Amino acid sequence: MRRLALRTGIRWKISIAIAAVGALIAVALSLVVHNAARVSMLDNARESQLAQTLFAERLYDTTKEAKFGTKINDPALPHELREKAKQGRRATLVQGGGVPDVWAAVPLGNGTVLSSHSKFAERSTTIMKDLDRALIIGSAAVVVGGSALGVLIGGQISRRLRKAAAAAGRVAQGQTDVRVGTAVGGVVRDETDELARAVDALTDALGERIEAERRVTADIAHELRTPVTGLVTAAELLPPGRPSELVRDRAQAMRTLVEDVLEVARLDSASERAELQEIALGEFVQRRVPTMDPGADVEVVRESWVNTDPRRLERILGNLLANARGHGGAPIEVKVEGRVLRIRDHGPGFPDALLHEGPSRFRTGTSDRAGQGHGLGLTIAAGQAKVLGARLTFRNAGADGAGGAVAVLWLPEHAPTTTGSFPIVGPPQKP
Repeated sequence: MRRLALRTGIRWKISIAIAAVGALIAVALSLVVHNAARVSMLDNARESQLAQTLFAERLYDTTKEAKFGTKINDPALPHELREKAKQGRRATLVQGGGVPDVWAAVPLGNGTVLSSHSKFAERSTTIMKDLDRALIIGSAAVVVGGSALGVLIGGQISRRLRKAAAAAGRVAQGQTDVRVGTAVGGVVRDETDELARAVDALTDALGERIEAERRVTADIAHELRTPVTGLVTAAELLPPGRPSELVRDRAQAMRTLVEDVLEVARLDSASERAELQEIALGEFVQRRVPTMDPGADVEVVRESWVNTDPRRLERILGNLLANARGHGGAPIEVKVEGRVLRIRDHGPGFPDALLHEGPSRFRTGTSDRAGQGHGLGLTIAAGQAKVLGARLTFRNAGADGAGGAVAVLWLPEHAPTTTGSFPIVGPPQKP
């Protein structure tokens, strides 16, 4: 079972973290300040109550009367204070919650206790309420300020990471001259720059390895070209017969493989340029398809004029038809709708690996296709489509892929020029 993943940006993660820490610290400090202020004010109230009671004691020694609200042997006197007075000790006590009573008691001798009590001062209660309000406002300000700071810091990191991701994406698309470190930029240096340097180093290493492999492949294919051509020529001179036919077949297959490998190497070098001509796509397909696959059905839904390279377009069309005939099933349908060319067969469909990863050289699909081709046809078609600035996609028809394989070539509105760029204004459309 897949776990539910909550996707959020790093900016909001940092903001939430700073806000949570700020709120925790603000609440803790507010509680400490509140309790300290309350304890301090209660201590002051106890000292005032005791001072008042002591003054009343001195007057009692003279007048024998309890003054300033004091009482002699008050029956409401808390037991704790009564016990301490019996021990000859002066004492104070805070009793009750909310607005508490403040008691003070002093012994007068012969078991007599002079005591007084009063409510916690209303002014003190008001001060505590004002203090609590100020603490709440301050805590909220800390949380809001922390969130704003988190958005600012997180936004800076997020922008740098997004620039790095965008640059890495362009590198993945084949723009090997892009450098992630340059794209990130900025004055402040942090871990993002270390990541950018690592990605740039990885890109350079992969580029060198790919270029080395391409050169080796091209060199091997080029060196094989001459002897294979000689082999094909020699095979043609053999006397008629089944053995001679098998030799000629295999020699021609080897020659085709060498030519395909050389073409893949040229496409990998990104040095190929399209030689553009303006053609009617539907008419072009109707003329070419019967020569490549007489059994294929061609339908032109809507004609369109395109500015493309006919030789490369014919190569793509031929490879897609050959793949449909070799690995698919009849009938094969070719449909032209504007600038979109679809080729569908009614076979088992494309393998999952091709649908998810795209064409790969020397991979022929599922085991039932073993021994049929070398997996270069679709790779060459995809490479030629890239030269034309087109997009070649693969999918299976039907919900379960039982409807056959569908290859779709999307020709661009503005075809690439011989310099590899795209014109600002497209070619004129013919009616």
